[in-house]
Parts: sequence; structure tokens; C-alpha cells
Amino acid sequence: MPVLVSPDELAALLAADPRVRVLDVRWSLAAPDGLPAHRAGHIPGAVHVDLERELSAPATPGGGRHPLPPIADLRRAASRWGVDDGDPVVVHDDSGGLAAARAWWLLRHAGVADVRVLDGAFAAWRAAGLPVATGDEPAPPPGNVRLSYGHLPVIDADEAAALPDRGTLLDARAAARYRGDEEPVDPRAGHIPGAVSAPATDHLDPAGRFRSPAELRVHYAALGVRADRPTAVYCGSGVTAAHSVLALAVAGVDAALFPGSWSAWSADPARPVATGASPRPPAPTAPPAPPVPPASSPAAPTTGAPA
Repeated sequence: MPVLVSPDELAALLAADPRVRVLDVRWSLAAPDGLPAHRAGHIPGAVHVDLERELSAPATPGGGRHPLPPIADLRRAASRWGVDDGDPVVVHDDSGGLAAARAWWLLRHAGVADVRVLDGAFAAWRAAGLPVATGDEPAPPPGNVRLSYGHLPVIDADEAAALPDRGTLLDARAAARYRGDEEPVDPRAGHIPGAVSAPATDHLDPAGRFRSPAELRVHYAALGVRADRPTAVYCGSGVTAAHSVLALAVAGVDAALFPGSWSAWSADPARPVATGASPRPPAPTAPPAPPVPPASSPAAPTTGAPA
């Protein structure tokens, strides 16, 4: 099943199939409420989705800042969006898919088969000269989609700790947060020992579209991703990591998600933290041995001769 759709392809889908549901998932840490942006301009017929309230449960130390919502809550939200069983769903944001990927991953994990992300986000739709609506859309008829979790792989903290020994654990946050240079939101700075720095922004080209499958395969191979070893991704709170799972899917690689991510890991004082650019902290070195004093010279024999 394709995971991306271009603006022109989406326009053709909307013209040909009235069942296509478009979800506007605009969100960022700086502007978590995307409704004002949606009202200012959106794809005609798109439904605004609230990432904080509909694609996440309330934060907890064990679950992180964006735990997965209970399946019953997600089912109610999807009904509000008008999603029926079998409907094709297209999700978008205005940040290169970094928020929309959360909806893509969550709906796929819940069993919706045909979910795609608008490549290039809302900016690409505008740039293509396609129609834009403003204000609020009429509420769609309630949908009847049936959902159940378990259709995509996930890992927990214990599995994240063990994965670097047998596979590749990718950290999708900015490199400065990975190194521990800064940590603006979570309890501790650094990364999971053994994880490899793989910022999600590296998936996109200068136009904000996903790089080609071939480019992404080369990119991930350089980070240690291999077909014969498992791959998993985490980020700050499980949102941006979904973008990495999406990019890996474009490259033809199946990857698991650690939903709690760094926000859950760093809240547990029993979990170790690595800092710096290396996946693991350098092994401790033994202190240098104290210098061996030079052997004393034997005393010169006394001869009784005048000095």
C-alpha cells in the first residue's frame, strides 16, 4: 500500500472517490493548537484533528508526553472525522509530515489499511495551485470504522534497552538533544545508550518532500539499518519517531516505534543515559600505573685514596 500521495494525486482521488477522508493534523511544540491555521486555509472537506486530545492520551511519567490514546477514545475521534471501514485516509500538516505521520502511524497501528501522507504537506498543495477553503467545514456524518491496536510493531523501554545489541535503535530528535547539549522539555538530557542519531528532518529534500526511496535506503544503510536485523525508532515523545517509521517504509524497511520515547525513558531514574555524539559512552579506562622508581645505584667501593 502506498504511504505517500502527491498534491495532484490527492486532487484526482478526491474527484474520483467521495469516500476519501482528508485529516488536517497541524501541530508543533510551539503551536500545539492547529485549529486557527486550519480555519485560515485548508484542503476543501478536510477535518481538523487535534493531536494533543485525539491522537494522544494525557501525559504520564511511564507513558511519556504523548501516550497512545485508549482504542475506544481513538474510535470516537475517528467517528467524528467521518471515517468508515474501508475509507482511504490522507493526512497532512504544514511541517513536512512531522505531525501528520503520527496520525498515519496510529491509524495503521489501529488497523486502517489505506492511510497516506500528503508529500510536501499543505505548502505543496498551495504551491500546486489547488483550491483552498477557509473557516469551519460542516461536520461529516459519524463514521463506523472498527479499530484495534496491534497492526504495527511497537517496543517498550526494556526492548529499547536491549535492541542495540541485536539491531538498530534510531533517535529521531535533533542532534543537539541526542548529544545532550540541550533538553528543552524532558527531565534529563542525552540519549538511550546504543542508539544512533538519525534526525527526522534528514528525510526531506529542500522543498520539504520526502527523499526518494533509493536515497533513503542509502541514508539508513549508512546509519546501520540492515534487512536482517530489527530496527526501531524513538524521539522525544513518540510523535516525530512516526515520521522516521514512515520514511523507513518509503525505503522499504519495516520499523518498530517506541511510543514512550525519551520522555518516558528520561523520567525513570533507573534508566541509564548516554551523552555525546557516540551511541555509547566510552568504556572507562584504568588509571595509569604509578611510575616505577629507578633502581638505586650501588655504593662505590671505598679505596682510601685522596679525593
